[in-house]
Amino acid sequence: MKIKCLIVDDEPLATQLLQKHIAQLDFFEVTATCNNAIKALGILNQRPIDLLFLDIRMPQLSGLELLKILRHPPKTILTTAHREFALDGFELGVIDYLLKPITFDRFFKAIERYLGGTGRVIPEVVSSSEPQCIYLKSAHKYFKVDTRDILYAESLKDYVHVHTREKVITSKYKISELEKELEGKGFLRIHRSFIVNLQHISAFTANDVEIGKIELPIGDTYKALVHQLKR
Repeated sequence: MKIKCLIVDDEPLATQLLQKHIAQLDFFEVTATCNNAIKALGILNQRPIDLLFLDIRMPQLSGLELLKILRHPPKTILTTAHREFALDGFELGVIDYLLKPITFDRFFKAIERYLGGTGRVIPEVVSSSEPQCIYLKSAHKYFKVDTRDILYAESLKDYVHVHTREKVITSKYKISELEKELEGKGFLRIHRSFIVNLQHISAFTANDVEIGKIELPIGDTYKALVHQLKR
């Protein structure tokens, strides 16, 4: 499911720049834009918004005043040319404070703060007839991965190495969390350090699973689950 964004800014060029930045992230979408806080209040009361990009200085009602009015404001990133309001914004619980003109690099850092800085997988909701995809964060990029192309995932301390048909993607992520994201998509945990795609298993024994020429160990606590595959 895409993350729904609302941009509130009385400067058209600033709005266009944010739209351009957001368009580079496949799993975000701009649901609406408006040029003042009064209109924003109406939009927020009519439809769900996950992330609010909010200018501070606007006619009639400022961005900070809007946040004070809202009983349950969405996660908010302030966008402004005025540095002096930063403290007020953070006291209201905003995620980040972007100074105009906003570069993509700085914008992306704010997005990482919104996502929690964990490198977590972001699932994409698709129909059963379409590829089932997830997004994996590696370094400063998010890779869109068709789960059918994943061979197996391997845990190494605080990271997971996701082995696909074409490459290996390394992400700072717990394998137990990845296991939850892949639940119901044809994957099986065979070891505390390994998750495999059942479609790519070529053979298995009492002690290991083979995916092509690769042999992966079966953990003692997972053997019963793996050997149910024979039934």
